[in-house]
Amino acid sequence: MNQVYRHVDTYLFSKSVDTGAKYLKVEKPKNSKSFCVMLDEGEEIIDEFEGATFCWRSHIETFDDNSQGSKKKTQPSQKKSYIITFNKQHREIVIGKYLKHVIEEGRAIEFKNKKQKIYCNDRMPSWWACYNSMWKHINFEHPATFDTLAMDPKKKAEIIDDLIALTNGKDYYSKVGKAWKRGYLLYGPPGTGKSTMIAAIANYLNYDIYDLELTSVKDNLELKKLLMEITSKSIIVIEDIDCSVDLTGKRKKAKKNKKKDDSDSDSDSDSDSDSDSDYEGKKKLTLSGLLNFIDGIWSACGEERIIIFTTNHVDKLDPALIRRGRMDMHIEMSYCRYEAFKVLAKNYLGIDTHPLFQEIQPLLEEVNLSPCDVAETLILKNTSGGIEICLNNLILALKDSKEKAIQEAREKEKQDSEEKPKKNKKLKKIYGRFKKLFR
Repeated sequence: MNQVYRHVDTYLFSKSVDTGAKYLKVEKPKNSKSFCVMLDEGEEIIDEFEGATFCWRSHIETFDDNSQGSKKKTQPSQKKSYIITFNKQHREIVIGKYLKHVIEEGRAIEFKNKKQKIYCNDRMPSWWACYNSMWKHINFEHPATFDTLAMDPKKKAEIIDDLIALTNGKDYYSKVGKAWKRGYLLYGPPGTGKSTMIAAIANYLNYDIYDLELTSVKDNLELKKLLMEITSKSIIVIEDIDCSVDLTGKRKKAKKNKKKDDSDSDSDSDSDSDSDSDYEGKKKLTLSGLLNFIDGIWSACGEERIIIFTTNHVDKLDPALIRRGRMDMHIEMSYCRYEAFKVLAKNYLGIDTHPLFQEIQPLLEEVNLSPCDVAETLILKNTSGGIEICLNNLILALKDSKEKAIQEAREKEKQDSEEKPKKNKKLKKIYGRFKKLFR
């Protein structure tokens, strides 16, 4: 189907409900969330724009396909079109503004009604990638939203405001000369909702998700090819980036230092250099390749994109990878505190307040329990017990966790006190040796 016709068709769908057309057709496209209403042949829609009136008429032309000169009977084909009529004094409005308005509105409606997809990359032979997409996909139907996300409301509001600024920022990004994209770093302990946050962002913006598995990318060139296939209005996700591949160069540095310490001759040092060169040659997916993917010249090959990294250990990441400008927002996904708990209580138990909340609140400020663990205690497993049992289960879990934390702190303190005399003894011994040397 011609793209211009499709956008016009979609735009007129939105107008057809309010028209006086006698005959309408209803169908549900494969990749759409909702039904589409369209005009039957010969029906008309009247539209207004900037004081001008336009009449759209549906037209279907049927003809036999005898282009091959075959005598065999074939099914007649149809050519669908729309005829627009208007006063000739409005010609400039039609050509200059109206048709552009219709196409942009149609495209926006299509985007709003499309089914979201989640994509993953897979290592494929080079001959396969020449004829097929490097991404596989399924429909994305995760129910997470910002309303159900267990997080501090102020922090949620900041993220939503940033997302709105991104979607409305086409002219701004063009003005300042930056690629139309945004980077988010989600970091925090396991179970704190990093993946749920990604799903909530995708559902809020109606974006597709591209889950990039770096261990399946063989080199920088393949990374560029994957980037070229990613559509606009999408989220590129690299989860647990500190565990994906070694991109920091620390392994090489550690290896070099180890060999240098073990080396006793200049010839050994030369062999170390050769070994490092060999290692660098084998390491085809590099940090520079990933940085170019994020904010280099290749990052400008698409519009309105979000790149999200997740990690449990932010201190392990190379500073060049997560600096501001690449990862614009650093979002800490922390342990469950009282404000986040109230969201979970609303989601799982359907309550805004309860007398037991007074006992739960101080415990949540003292104990590090992930939202995932808190949610597990709030699931109504026993329908006869109800809300009271769930909240008491949470209180028990919090008290148990508090006792474990106190016990671990005591054991650590005991261990430190036992090791301190040993350290002091060792320091005294070293001091004694230095004292003899400088007599």
